[in-house]
Amino acid sequence: MILQDTWHLFLKYVKISWRMPIWTLFGLVQPLIWLLIFGQLFKNFARLPGFSGVSYLAFLTPGVLIMTVLFGSSWSGVSLLREITFGILEKTLVSPVSRIAIVLSRVLHTAFTVLVQVVLLLIVAALLGAGLPIGWGGLITFTVVVLLAVGFSGVSNALALILQREEPLVVAGNMLTLPLLFFSPALVPLSFMPDWMRWTSAANPATYAVEAVRFSYQPADPSAIWLPLVVLFLFAALAVGWSTMIFSRSQR
Repeated sequence: MILQDTWHLFLKYVKISWRMPIWTLFGLVQPLIWLLIFGQLFKNFARLPGFSGVSYLAFLTPGVLIMTVLFGSSWSGVSLLREITFGILEKTLVSPVSRIAIVLSRVLHTAFTVLVQVVLLLIVAALLGAGLPIGWGGLITFTVVVLLAVGFSGVSNALALILQREEPLVVAGNMLTLPLLFFSPALVPLSFMPDWMRWTSAANPATYAVEAVRFSYQPADPSAIWLPLVVLFLFAALAVGWSTMIFSRSQR
């Protein structure tokens, strides 16, 4: 029942996005700017001692992909608030649909939308010379994107139900995503960070996501990918569980 309800609601959200594809494409503007401008502005970073041995564009691409996930997922709660405001959610709640399915369908739709954006960014980055994930790297990249998007979409929906207003949610989303981005190896290697930032990044899900995507671009020890995947899976599960709990309490 839950899976069937989740699938039907997910398809509903996909159809809505399909009718207004401009919003999905609009989400690519900022990542493309970062990829094009930052990739050129900081390209000489690759010459510094201790760098990863690849071009800065190739180093930056996984960071931009994860940035796309963070910013795309942070808007999930905004759409939930709009459904509440316009009475759409209320109409859904009077039906026998599972409450868990309502949450799952939303976070999965966000993950799907972000995944489409990431695929387009991968193509652009490859055309610019960053290359593509090798071997099983594509599957690893997509798995990381889905897990991180589900996790942060769950957090965004939970915050939306707690704050109950769009403006503070947007502020909270920006205050959450930007530090997570800068406290990760998205823009510079961990070895370039001060010790306190490096220690803080160990508790940052974005750090594990960036590192996992980087593994997919370069030959690496396969065992090194398991820790990031486990951390991201636990993060996604806890975030969805929290969001579901808050949603259930708010409807009593």
